[in-house]
Amino acid sequence: MQTFGHHLKMTGFVDTHCHLDAAEFGMETTAVRARAAANGVSLCVIPAVAVFNFATVRELAHAQGDAYALGIHPLCTGDAQEDDLEKLDAELALRRDDPRLVAVGEIGLDYFVPGMDNAKQECFFRAQLQLARKHDLPVVIHVRRSVDKVLGQLRQVGAGRPWRGIAHAFNGSEQQANACIGQGLKLGFGGTLTFERALQVRRLAVSLPLEAIVMETDSPDIQPHWLYQTKAQRDAGIPQARNEPGELPRIGEVLAGLRGIDVEALAVATTRNAIEALPKLDSLFFVPRVSME
Repeated sequence: MQTFGHHLKMTGFVDTHCHLDAAEFGMETTAVRARAAANGVSLCVIPAVAVFNFATVRELAHAQGDAYALGIHPLCTGDAQEDDLEKLDAELALRRDDPRLVAVGEIGLDYFVPGMDNAKQECFFRAQLQLARKHDLPVVIHVRRSVDKVLGQLRQVGAGRPWRGIAHAFNGSEQQANACIGQGLKLGFGGTLTFERALQVRRLAVSLPLEAIVMETDSPDIQPHWLYQTKAQRDAGIPQARNEPGELPRIGEVLAGLRGIDVEALAVATTRNAIEALPKLDSLFFVPRVSME
């Protein structure tokens, strides 16, 4: 059994998925990250979505003492070029020794948004899984309305070898959840579980083994219920609130309450799970941040 550093005795969460480079944060990223730290978020993982923000997520991770992933998001594959995969391959090779590069992501499939070229996003997903194998990195996977297809690709590319990584914002069935766990993935849970009407997600958040769960916000999206504005409210001129990684401990309190455990125990367990999914996180609790200037 792998053992981890004494940081697991700390009270704190790892936000395994937050887009801190998003335009919604504007010039406030430093303040947003400081609020998260003050609320008990020890580390954030910042995934790229396309070639254009590879440098941005890397620089943010180094400036803030966080981690990052490099990949091409399925919703960005429509504008992606074939040589973008070559650029990703080259960047993964260039940053091989960067302790803050922890995964290939955000990659995956999205069958929710209409008008997507599904064949193209499937091609990009498969190619990026192959790059993850080539560079010996875990994967952070987008699985919206696509879990079965994602599993098929994992099985084909994996050829029987287990994966490491995270099925981000998981919202599938219990059977699909167990299949993802069987492939070696942890399942990401966030703001959705704070809604009483999210019955399936809440059931999974309670019934799945605790060692299968990691915490995430997907900031600035997937608002918890206390930030969410209904369509009627938005139509009345109330803007949708922005999610932040600082909300993660409160989301954790909801999950801890659902499972009937102490929130500090949840923080320790989900931190351990995050490290198992993304092993390079382990050293980052002790690595000082480095200016990219």
